[in-house]
Amino acid sequence: MGSIVAIVGRPNVGKSTLFNRLTGARKAIVDSVAGVTRDRLYGKAEWGGRKFSVIDTGGYIIGSDDVFEEEIRKQVQIAIEEANLIIFMVDAEDGITGMDEEVANLLRRGKKPIILAANKVDNALRQTQSAEFYGLGLGEVHNISAMNGGGTGDFLDTLIETLPPEEEEEELDIPKIAVIGRPNAGKSSFINAITGIERNIVTNVAGTTRDSINTRYNLFGKDFLLVDTAGLRKKSKVHENLEFYSVLRSVRAIEEADICLLIVDAERGFEGQDLAIFSLAERNKKGIVILVNKWDLIEKDTHTAKKFESMIRERIAPFSDVPIIFMSVHNKQRIYKAVEEAVAVYDRRQQKISTSKLNDLMLPIIQATPPPATKGKLVKIKFCTQVPTAVPTFTFFANLPQYIKDPYKRFLENQLRQHYDFKGVPIQIFMRKK
Repeated sequence: MGSIVAIVGRPNVGKSTLFNRLTGARKAIVDSVAGVTRDRLYGKAEWGGRKFSVIDTGGYIIGSDDVFEEEIRKQVQIAIEEANLIIFMVDAEDGITGMDEEVANLLRRGKKPIILAANKVDNALRQTQSAEFYGLGLGEVHNISAMNGGGTGDFLDTLIETLPPEEEEEELDIPKIAVIGRPNAGKSSFINAITGIERNIVTNVAGTTRDSINTRYNLFGKDFLLVDTAGLRKKSKVHENLEFYSVLRSVRAIEEADICLLIVDAERGFEGQDLAIFSLAERNKKGIVILVNKWDLIEKDTHTAKKFESMIRERIAPFSDVPIIFMSVHNKQRIYKAVEEAVAVYDRRQQKISTSKLNDLMLPIIQATPPPATKGKLVKIKFCTQVPTAVPTFTFFANLPQYIKDPYKRFLENQLRQHYDFKGVPIQIFMRKK
């Protein structure tokens, strides 16, 4: 399980710029209007061989300045609960502000490892000025310039030294299934219905490093682990309505699992946040089954399910080869089908295709529909093989791999899907020089 690093601090200190630098993304909008960061708020980073996830808490603040104080307080609270390490960002140009002091007080009480980063230190004068941040009482001040990368190397060295060591987990060779989705879609009731026990853990054991509870179940002769991140803490109302919180929780659950059951509320349809959580699972290359819950509450005619299903497939395209099951947890309708399908997706994700069979199938298809010629050069694919990884990954060897674009890779993926059952499983396709 990777560690989670959260970046906190008041608006406009450069959180998104640092996030982009760490995750190599250039997608978040960086603008000096308070609260404009929407878009990419979660990404993966690697330094010195250590991988970790980065959360930019800045992007979740919506509302005017008076709401800010309250929102920042909530976010810091959540970061303290959820992250393994917190980067507290301050602005060397502005010096210590009242809000910085407030955040510092919250962080000190939170007892999580903190790295204090003074941003916008790009000249000697600022180096001197940034010393005042020692006054926050959070230990060493790391001078960086997120914009041009100054100081970030040493800063990252400290970061990975400070991260808690990665735990070795005993790997059981059975599917790990996570139940994900937006608040109130019915995740807990689904878990309770499957497991037949009201399992609500109220006591929060101090010092537990595990961020999810994996419970082993057996259903109809199928053995699996249920990754439950929801049952860990008694929910406080603050968290229920915070988009940030449910996304952060989903990140945790998705990273732990092999297969994700995404529960969608039929009455609300498939909304932006459902798509965001779906994309997280897909980006992490996990198996996915979509469960449309509360289907008993929908007025139906003969085409209702078909329409609803094609609407979802349109929204999740291009990866739309995913099982969609209509269920009602309340009526215990098709909830076991959901588990069966999850185990089936796990088996599909494990399948290995022999190199000879793969070439016998794919080479004639490629010959009939070769990659388009680029700059007058013919692009030829000579050979393909499946790479032994947890996620089905196929490498195609070509004379000019750099000219093979995404649409053609999608064509290859669709061919593989037509001939082999990869329903619910993201596939990776790589092009290599022969």
